[in-house]
Amino acid sequence: MERRAVYRNKVLPWLLIGPQLLLVLVFFYWPTSQALYWAFTLEQPWGGGNLWAGLDNFLYIFRDDRYWGTVLRSAFYALAATGLSMLVALTLASFVDRALKGTKLFQSVFIWPYAIAAPAAGVAFRFIFSPEAGLVGAVNDIWPGIWDPATNGMHALAMVIVCHAWLGIGYNFVFFLAALQMIPRSINEAGAMDGARPFRRMLDLQLPLIAPTAFFLLIMNIISSFTDSFGLIDTMTEGGPIGQTEVMVYKIYVDGFKGLDYSGAAAQSIVLMLLVIGLTFVQFKWVERRVHYN
Repeated sequence: MERRAVYRNKVLPWLLIGPQLLLVLVFFYWPTSQALYWAFTLEQPWGGGNLWAGLDNFLYIFRDDRYWGTVLRSAFYALAATGLSMLVALTLASFVDRALKGTKLFQSVFIWPYAIAAPAAGVAFRFIFSPEAGLVGAVNDIWPGIWDPATNGMHALAMVIVCHAWLGIGYNFVFFLAALQMIPRSINEAGAMDGARPFRRMLDLQLPLIAPTAFFLLIMNIISSFTDSFGLIDTMTEGGPIGQTEVMVYKIYVDGFKGLDYSGAAAQSIVLMLLVIGLTFVQFKWVERRVHYN
């Protein structure tokens, strides 16, 4: 029998959800409404109100080649960071699921990076990847100049992607491990008895069964890649060198707070929001068709 909590006092439920509703209103709906207002208006240079601009702000950014460069860069960033993070997390979860020695320790250690703030991780990785004194920069002692994220845009972008993927590994690991442990042991044992190697059992047996979890993580990781990369880029590269690590969310900050183009930045934020919503819709509409929940 289904049990439900019934409140005789009709005011009490609203009091309980009131703080959450207030947070959502203040930190989501209100900023969104202000961004919509700014996106369709143009602030006068010395104040005195806003002028209606219609779609001019959107047309301006769509005609900007630099903006389209950030869009393509953001897409590559999202795909690379998501793929790398999920692949490593699934590999680690597969080893831990096999009950290797030290499994309990691994379960606790692998989740620790997720608790680290992005700016703190960015500072740490900036030192690790430093071409002068970092651990990765040690390769310059063998091949001088082979690694230099300060002047090479691809090196800088790879550095940020690796850091972003590292931060998400713990989150993905927990979900993958939980999904793998829900698979009946008899299925893996039957595959082993039929002569299937561990990698083949992962592809043919385990991956189809954990597809719903993988689909959920795919959505969450892509959203995170588009929206949560600001802290890393700001502390590691500041969009450099020469804008080669400038993604959509960071360009909003640069144009709005450094360039003081609030209307253009607001228009970019609306485009980013619509892009994330569109990608999520596409994933639910077409990608989810390959996901089986039974």
